[in-house]
Amino acid sequence: MKRKQMWILGGGLAVIVIGGLSLAGMRDKGIAVQVATVGRENLQAKVSANGKIQAVTKADISASIMGQVTRLAVKEGDRVHKGQFLMEIDPRSARANADAMQANLHAAQSDLISASANLAQARSDFDRAKANRTAGIISAADFERARTAFETAQAAQETARRRTDQAKANVSQSHVGLGFSTISAPMDGVVTARRIELGETAVPGIQNQAGTVLLTVSDMSKVEAEMEVDEASIPSVKLGQEAQVRVDAYPNQTFQGQVTEVGGSPILKLSANEATKFKVKVWIKDPPLTIKPGLSVQADIFTGSRDQALAIPFQSLVMREIKLKPGEARKPGAPREEEGVFLQEGGKAKFVAVKTGLMGDLSVEVLSGLKGGETLITGPNRALRDLKGGEAVRVEKAKKKDKDEGKP
Repeated sequence: MKRKQMWILGGGLAVIVIGGLSLAGMRDKGIAVQVATVGRENLQAKVSANGKIQAVTKADISASIMGQVTRLAVKEGDRVHKGQFLMEIDPRSARANADAMQANLHAAQSDLISASANLAQARSDFDRAKANRTAGIISAADFERARTAFETAQAAQETARRRTDQAKANVSQSHVGLGFSTISAPMDGVVTARRIELGETAVPGIQNQAGTVLLTVSDMSKVEAEMEVDEASIPSVKLGQEAQVRVDAYPNQTFQGQVTEVGGSPILKLSANEATKFKVKVWIKDPPLTIKPGLSVQADIFTGSRDQALAIPFQSLVMREIKLKPGEARKPGAPREEEGVFLQEGGKAKFVAVKTGLMGDLSVEVLSGLKGGETLITGPNRALRDLKGGEAVRVEKAKKKDKDEGKP
């Protein structure tokens, strides 16, 4: 009796052990995955870019005449006021030209006086000849000669008058050229660049081409960050969007900004391999008093936000080829892939196509395809890459940290 009971007991234990092993084996079957519950969160979309500080208002000053710099009154960092003397280019050549134009004017005026006197005499002779011809005293030939002399004197007087006007214009132009020898500040500001030294020769610039700018005066009370935004992000950047700006020269400080300009054409590339980027200007609202142009900055431009948006982690998104039905042809221009996620339902992976919206730092908004509360497969990346849909999956066990980890 005892022997039979022992066999029964032993058999029961064996069944329990085998059953336990079978259950354990079932639990270990399937692809190990990490999961999360689809929920809602506040999302903030942003575009990050790098750039340089510059003044909103600045003036690049070039020479309008060629000559040696004979006086230089400012250096970089000097604060100047509108109309203040900055530098002088040797005025001797311009002054000599002005004197020559003035002499030409005097000569032209003398010619005009002489021509006017000749015209008055010719008019008197013609009037007398006209009276004599009426009285029959002079011949027709003498009368015609008097009339020709009068008309010639009229033309000479008109020519002298026009030469005098031209000489006056030349004098005015020479005075303008003489004025170009003295350069004054066009606005209140700070001299942020000086590229000329006393005694060097200034060369007239053409549209502020490189190497011809002598001085730069900037109004540093209002500065902006000129950013370079890549082509994938530029569609979401709009005028008036808020931004946070970090200046390398001022660590641990953040400055508030606002987008004031969005470039409509790409920045010219220096090489064919360079990425396509667009210029975006961000006005910095309260810059430090010691800020200078050319400082490196980074900015986060906030392009949108959504409170309590249905969101999923970026890493859970996958792209899958759209399968066509037997005999179905792909329409021209139709997408070949669709965006979606894998859910865990009944121990199996299920693909669900989704439409995404706003992108945050680590999450993306789901506009359609999910309702919230689903068990979402979030990783590992290897598993997500290999899943097709319908595979058995199991939740990956969390690794226990050794209590003594880190102890010597």
